[in-house]
Amino acid sequence: MPGVAVHSSNEVRQAAAGTVTSSKPVEGIVSSRDGDVRSVGGHSTDGRVVVELSDNYVRTIGATGTAARATSRPPPRDSEPALSMNTSIEVEYWVIDTDGKLTTPGALADVSEHTEREFVEPLFELKTPPCETVDELRRTFVDQFETVLSRAAEVDKRLVPLGTPINCDPIALRPDERGRIQKEVIGDDFAYAKYCAGTHVHVEKRNVTDQLNTLIALDAALALVNSSPYLRGERLANSARAYCYRKKSYEEFPKHGQLWRYVDTVGEWRRRLEHRYDEFEAAAVEAGIDEATVAEHFSPDDVVWTPVRLRDSMPTVEWRSPDAALPSQVLRLATELEMVMEEIHHTNVEIEAESDPRDAGHVTADGVRLPAFETACDYAEAAMLDGLESDAVARYLDRMGFSVGDYHPIATRIDGRQYVTKSDARDLRLEYANLLEEDVAELSEALEV
Repeated sequence: MPGVAVHSSNEVRQAAAGTVTSSKPVEGIVSSRDGDVRSVGGHSTDGRVVVELSDNYVRTIGATGTAARATSRPPPRDSEPALSMNTSIEVEYWVIDTDGKLTTPGALADVSEHTEREFVEPLFELKTPPCETVDELRRTFVDQFETVLSRAAEVDKRLVPLGTPINCDPIALRPDERGRIQKEVIGDDFAYAKYCAGTHVHVEKRNVTDQLNTLIALDAALALVNSSPYLRGERLANSARAYCYRKKSYEEFPKHGQLWRYVDTVGEWRRRLEHRYDEFEAAAVEAGIDEATVAEHFSPDDVVWTPVRLRDSMPTVEWRSPDAALPSQVLRLATELEMVMEEIHHTNVEIEAESDPRDAGHVTADGVRLPAFETACDYAEAAMLDGLESDAVARYLDRMGFSVGDYHPIATRIDGRQYVTKSDARDLRLEYANLLEEDVAELSEALEV
């Protein structure tokens, strides 16, 4: 099958039949919806683009030296069943005692198969299984929370929905070989990660290249749930957690902890993972750790801490940028994110060659348009530093399908101080532990209506 520049549905049919001819050879790619890729020869009438063709999938790719543009063309929505995309949530919460001091999860980590300890002592993670509908996700999340909070009350512990503890005594790593290796490789900067609690949203793998690119473009949506501007009492950014990961922990390993560029194929993403593993392994060996030990605890699937990850083991595409937040905020964000991800399965997805920050990107019934990568990075940076106080970020997220006015990030409520004492930080943790419990109660009541 030849690869050709495609600009109309008629040309798509001709291309599939092999009836389009042109004069200038380029390299083409054929890819399927599940991400399998194989290379073929191809032609383009002008040399600007090549094309991937599969049963219902077309992707045009910029030639060397030009920007990429992608278009996904599935069959009409009414020709296939209206299936929801499986979605799951993982959220990390700080555990405190009745005085607001950080403590270990203890029995909370053993409540169910969906609760567990994290890599630092006072952090606890709650995970949902994959859910087919938003309603199922909401009910599952709330049910899990009610069970955990009931057990927490029995053992005088509480959960705090903040991206950092704001200010506290030094936090210890749990005994863990993987964490030890990371510390040896990354160095002292790895300590910043010990003060971070986040939200991870997993979506079912479908047209994976579009999913990866769209999540990269949507990274600025982290602003919707920023929950702590402070680290060790000092103000860092509207999301101190994102700042810690991107500007501190992985400053010397930017390709391991920052946004990656858009990709043209899943194969390209996997090659990047292999390169990152090789880099990490080399750094570990230099730090005195043998290759076999690295291979025992790491793989290309889990060697990076980038905001967007492809998880073969689950199998999902994962967005890891948001802070920990109130359960209702997490559910709202996951719901609206899932709606965008569902939309890209049924419409055209394009990447702008150049973007005007004033109107870059949109999600409409006519298609999804992603901003140029540099513009997406600018939005993400502003989201981290200024949150929804950035008008450019708020307008962009509105264009991308988020109900910005319905979000009230915790970070905005507690911002405004240059320094927060440990005593004040304990009070804030207690205040937001109260709000979390009230939030879960309200969600539960709404489900009963």
